[in-house]
Amino acid sequence: MPTPPRSPRPRPAPQRPSRQSRPGARPSAPPRRKPRWFLRTVTTLSVVVLACAGIGHAVLSGLDEDIARVDPFRDMKNRPEAGHGMNILLVGTDGREKIGKEEQEKYRLGGTPCHCTDTIMIVHISEDRDRASVVSLPRDSYAETPPHTDRLSGRQHEGHPVKLNAAYAEGGPQLTVRTVEKMTRVKIDHYLEVDFTSFMKTVDVVGGVEICTDRRLRDSRTGLDLAAGRHTLEGGEALRYVRARHVDGASDLSRMKRQQHFMAALVERATSSGILLNPMKFRDVTRAVLGSVRADKGFGTGELLDLGRAMRNFSPSSSEFTTVPIAKMGHLVKDVGSTLKWDAEKSERVFDALRRDQPLSGHRSPGAAQRVPVDPRQIRVQVENGTGAAGLGRRVDAALAATGFDTTRVPVNAAERDVERTVVAYDPRWDRSAKSLAAALPGSELRAVKGQGAVLKVIAGGDFEKVRKVRAEDPGQGELGVVRGDEVSCS
Repeated sequence: MPTPPRSPRPRPAPQRPSRQSRPGARPSAPPRRKPRWFLRTVTTLSVVVLACAGIGHAVLSGLDEDIARVDPFRDMKNRPEAGHGMNILLVGTDGREKIGKEEQEKYRLGGTPCHCTDTIMIVHISEDRDRASVVSLPRDSYAETPPHTDRLSGRQHEGHPVKLNAAYAEGGPQLTVRTVEKMTRVKIDHYLEVDFTSFMKTVDVVGGVEICTDRRLRDSRTGLDLAAGRHTLEGGEALRYVRARHVDGASDLSRMKRQQHFMAALVERATSSGILLNPMKFRDVTRAVLGSVRADKGFGTGELLDLGRAMRNFSPSSSEFTTVPIAKMGHLVKDVGSTLKWDAEKSERVFDALRRDQPLSGHRSPGAAQRVPVDPRQIRVQVENGTGAAGLGRRVDAALAATGFDTTRVPVNAAERDVERTVVAYDPRWDRSAKSLAAALPGSELRAVKGQGAVLKVIAGGDFEKVRKVRAEDPGQGELGVVRGDEVSCS
């Protein structure tokens, strides 16, 4: 099987700072996407071939033997009632002892493994397989374990307060599942444990994952140092990105947001690269990844095919992410330390949505405004008519003003009158404003013009149809902090 193609190298860091973002290279026109009917047709044919010819199980035969097995549901009683859809408890563990010394030093993975869960997420796949909802559970969450046997000492313990990630150290996967179910009343159907090695393999085997940031990210502990802009991260660098806890004062909560952003980008990479449409490629990718994970005994070939078919229908907007709402930071508990106390009312609404197989944020109506990084009211715009159509400049100016942009209200004719595609010309120092303006003009071309200044220019082309509604809102700042995959992906 041919190796998946590598994504482009990260763009070099720009030299000139600015109040909004660092300038970057002139962006190229976005690639033309294949029509949705084409992708759906190919997807349907792929599934039909898999199902009718029996290839689905054939190409994945033997994968069950590659997965290390655990039994997190052994002797569990009084469990929550099963809901609709499928709930997977995804935990990230240390596992640095499996990584070679050279890579440990390169990616600063020294120290003693903690034998605890570094990341804990509930991944809910809807019953119709059209949506994935991911809820991050902070590792420092205040938790109370049920009675259990300490896996190291063999001693019997009554239920007691802990930080959530300590449940794994005391009772392994079983106590982790029991504690999460007690806290959330969400029944866990499957358990999947990923360590540093399997994470790096996953990223490498899909050819790297593109992330973007509007500011420099530096963390001396992990060695992360990313300039503002776009970057394609491969295994080790991606591990730095999701592990960094000292980029800012938000510590673990900030890290969980980056993890969610990374997962959204990984879904985009997996669903847009053709991996899921090629049975043999899907098998090889799955084999590379599952060779270094642990899962419950019920997670096998059938479940892999279910997930593969579900993800074929996914797009970035099909996934949604949130962190369980927090009521109190620094909640001090004797013999435990500083913990995070969940907001009982808001967190119950999140988990109730999972139990009822409902979206965390509700469905977006077709006419809903698209979120953009800069408030339109802060963006000054000069409109030019690039065609011979009389009145086009006035129409575009009025539509942008109605959406909130600070237009000059005095449109003019462009130097060229045969423009076919609408252009957004901008000074690289105001690139975030340019992206916000381009979002309001579907299909427009971004064109960087050094020295243009703070006023952005729209050259209306023959393709202009309408202005899309946009509004500024930091993703994840709503009442329950839910963000969709298409709101955090690079654009």
